[in-house]
This record gives sequence, structure tokens and C-alpha cells, in this order.
Amino acid sequence: MKVNYDVMADAVYINVSKSKVARTVKTEERFLVDVDARGNVVGIEILDASNQQELVKNLQKNVAVGVPINIQTSTPVTA
Repeated sequence: MKVNYDVMADAVYINVSKSKVARTVKTEERFLVDVDARGNVVGIEILDASNQQELVKNLQKNVAVGVPINIQTSTPVTA
């Protein structure tokens, strides 16, 4: 599992699989789930993350126990 937080987009992406994303399912207003061709979860994106207080508390707990979280302070630019 890999967790990324993009400060500029204020979004968290939790990658749970290395499978190729086939489609994205919107489960709630700020939650998107990427699934593969078989319907298995590949990743979860949480928008407006800084306003999700429980999420922030859980991420802080995960950092404390050693779950790696990548915090990105700018949106990467591809050439």
C-alpha cells in the first residue's frame, strides 16, 4: 500500500494494487475508487482531503506506526 498526498490538489491517493486502472467509480461526493478490469480496487482518491478530519487523524496514526506516506507539495509536470 502506498499513500500520496498532493498539497496543491488537496487530494489523497491510496494505491492498494499495481493493476492497471480500467475505470473510476464515484462512491460519494469526494471519494473516487479506481478498479481494474475484474472490478478489484486499485486505488482510492479522496478529494478536499484537508476538510476530512477523520482521514487526517488516521493518516497521522499511520505515520506514527510506519505506513509510508508521500506528501507532494506541487503538482508534477511531465515533459
